[in-house]
Amino acid sequence: VQQWCSAFTQRNRLNVARQREHFAITPQRFLSRRHAFAGQRATRRGKIDNSKQWFLAREAEVLQPRPLVLAPACAAFEMLEKHRAMERTCDGPANRRCSVRYPQRKASDELQLKKSAEDSGRYSPFAVYVRFVEMDLLTLTEIRRAASRTGGSAFSARVHVQVASAAPKLTREQQPYCELTLADACDRMTLRVWSDHPAYKTCSALTNREFIELTAEFYQSQYGLDARKWTVRPLTEQEKNDLLQGPADLRAKQTGDWQFISETVESLGDPRLRALCDVFLKEWGERFRRAAAARKYHHARRGGLVEHTAQMMRVAREIAPTYPQLNLDLLIAGILFHDSGKLWENQFSETGFVMDYDELGELVGHISIGLEIVNSLWRRLSAENADAWKTYSPSSEDVRLHLLHLIGSHHGEKQLGSPVEPKTPEAMALHYIDNLDSKLEMFAAGYLTAQPLAPRIFDRVRPLPGNLVKSLEKFQQPASPPASDKLL
Repeated sequence: VQQWCSAFTQRNRLNVARQREHFAITPQRFLSRRHAFAGQRATRRGKIDNSKQWFLAREAEVLQPRPLVLAPACAAFEMLEKHRAMERTCDGPANRRCSVRYPQRKASDELQLKKSAEDSGRYSPFAVYVRFVEMDLLTLTEIRRAASRTGGSAFSARVHVQVASAAPKLTREQQPYCELTLADACDRMTLRVWSDHPAYKTCSALTNREFIELTAEFYQSQYGLDARKWTVRPLTEQEKNDLLQGPADLRAKQTGDWQFISETVESLGDPRLRALCDVFLKEWGERFRRAAAARKYHHARRGGLVEHTAQMMRVAREIAPTYPQLNLDLLIAGILFHDSGKLWENQFSETGFVMDYDELGELVGHISIGLEIVNSLWRRLSAENADAWKTYSPSSEDVRLHLLHLIGSHHGEKQLGSPVEPKTPEAMALHYIDNLDSKLEMFAAGYLTAQPLAPRIFDRVRPLPGNLVKSLEKFQQPASPPASDKLL
């Protein structure tokens, strides 16, 4: 044994005497071959329970054995105990979000989930158990918001997501790992699966556009939203369909915004602009409703372009009475078409949350695409209504040129991508309305997800210029005291 300890010391650069020969490791490494075999037989090739004991290296003893338990199962049972403790202690409204519910298990549900896991052949059968530990099902945005408010501590939740990408990578030490990009209707996160994780092979086999449930302890790290002690399982068809529809509140908002856009287009007084907008919505409406307003900074979600366009139209209708020189019909049409090229530049697939790249969008850009869309539709409509359009004033050619100018100048500066600066009141108004809505959306998202630095102060959200400060609350009229409290 002395010779064994000396060899171990030299190999691992430890000073046994200085450390008092105490090690919190599995003691079989210091047993003779005969004692090691005896210990393996006694534990049925299981683990030695040394989690609460310290052993002398030269006098190690085999404690009471325990059965072999898979690492994912251990983590899940530990998480379950933590949830039960949280359920007993969480009373406030802020903590109820992280509480755990334990509904009655249905035999049909259990058989269906077991069959789904077994049929996939790539997921651990134990993941079926996690389904019945009913933590709150949140969106990625809600998880990011909660993680930023916990002060660095983790909280447990589950989320339904689509695998946007699964890329094999290497660390600086040339150790392999897998980087998963997970997305839902509102947000996305990156999950790094290290090579020593039990689910490394499972996650490495995932392909784009697969739908999974991620159950984990989420926390905010220096690199953003992260997860630990996690498990995954495939979604059922019903869960997949529910995920694709998006959260109920977001779905209702986008439906209302689309209805508002349609009604606003129908109210245009200029028949040429009304016909142009109407045929665009009929031909490209479904694609429009799937597009995002941006890839990263604002309204970067499925249907985000609908939200952005509707809000800009609302602002335009409010300011038009204040500035009578504005041509509201032209401004509304410009708002509808100013980002129409993003139907190809920021397009989501029909059955998922993966924002594909399009060669047309990459080579031409959304401003040039928008100009081409207007010219193409205008040529067709002018040919069909040549006689009627000749009688209208202002001339149809002037209307087309002014609309094209609104599209080409809406970025405001050449260095920001516009081929020309705004040179008309409608073009300048469109530029500032676009900038206003995008920046206020960044503020709203930043208050929900940015890291708090101090009371009412949050970390910077790019591309905003600095840290965020909570806006002043609106004035509320103090309630009048009860009649009995008034002085006589």
